[in-house]
Amino acid sequence: MKKKIAILGSTGSIGKSLLNILSKEEKKFEVILLTANKNYKLLLKQVKKFEVKNVIIKDLNSYKKFKKQNKNKRLNIYNNFSKLDLIFKKKIDYVMSAIVGLEGLEPTLKIIQYTKSIAIANKESIICGWNLIKNKLKKNKTDFIPVDSEHFSIWYALKNNNLSNVNKIILTASGGSLLNLDTKKIKNVSVKDVLNHPNWNMGKKITIDSSTLINKVFEIIEAKNIFDINLRKLSILIHPTSYIHSIIYFKDGMIKIIAHETTMEIPIINSIYKNNINKYEQNDVNISKLNNLNFSLVDKHKFPAVEILKYIPNKISLFETVLVSANDELVRLYLNKKIKYKDIIKLLIKIIKIKEFKKLNKIKPKNISQIINLDKYVRLKINSKSV
Repeated sequence: MKKKIAILGSTGSIGKSLLNILSKEEKKFEVILLTANKNYKLLLKQVKKFEVKNVIIKDLNSYKKFKKQNKNKRLNIYNNFSKLDLIFKKKIDYVMSAIVGLEGLEPTLKIIQYTKSIAIANKESIICGWNLIKNKLKKNKTDFIPVDSEHFSIWYALKNNNLSNVNKIILTASGGSLLNLDTKKIKNVSVKDVLNHPNWNMGKKITIDSSTLINKVFEIIEAKNIFDINLRKLSILIHPTSYIHSIIYFKDGMIKIIAHETTMEIPIINSIYKNNINKYEQNDVNISKLNNLNFSLVDKHKFPAVEILKYIPNKISLFETVLVSANDELVRLYLNKKIKYKDIIKLLIKIIKIKEFKKLNKIKPKNISQIINLDKYVRLKINSKSV
């Protein structure tokens, strides 16, 4: 029997990687639902190739264009996530949640009840709404697999291990596109240079986040939430080749170092097949990379974003939404050449120190509306230039 799956964000990098994997073993899978925001042309190709029966296109203009170009009368086309009960008559096997940004939180929460297993690649959802996701997972007895390479590697390493045996977890950071650039030259660096990541082919936003190291700050928060571990047990090491993804120190003196090539296909494949083996065509051991791991401590002068970690509470709060939303808006302003590169983290630290935001570190999110409304408020405040 074919595994029934759905992909939220099928036209993004994670969604495309997953469909590429599925194309090699089409007889084993049935794609029930694909979703996109604006890229209706690619979505149309994906629908035809995988004979998908349901699509959701969030952007209204793209939705109308898709409907106009679609020739398949048996295809159900929706403009939002309110009709999931019509799409899923019973639980499917697997969902990949890969919608970028906080826009992915609501669809993730809504679809959990319709799947046996969900892989989440949306970091904003895990950072800002993990308590809401966790409650939904528990209520619906849905399995969860993190897809971000660092969190997947921790999840993989902790199989059959009790978290109480863990002494420390290190996440590695490549250092991004500007790692070897002199600190004095970083201040007014061009967008083109920032977007030239040496290891990963990612979207603009996450590539910039990688260069400032705020992406790794986010991943520390994710790890704290997912594995329910104290922030003091989490730290970052610079590792330029991105071959090692996490290092776990156990209380008995043992250390697990988890490595894999710089491809998201490995976490994705493992999230689908779980304990099945021989699903990824492994290359020979990369001796060159193993002999040149080149770890180093984080230079706080070059990467001041890591100082933000001292403001993060151990328990999930609305403060994290402020952090995510403010960074998102500042990166947007940088891409639109409204602010300079050096201003991204400088302004971010200034914003999270504002009294009305700082006090949110003790307030737990009660519902998704609280998170979405705060997200809008933070963005409006930044654009009103009142920070």
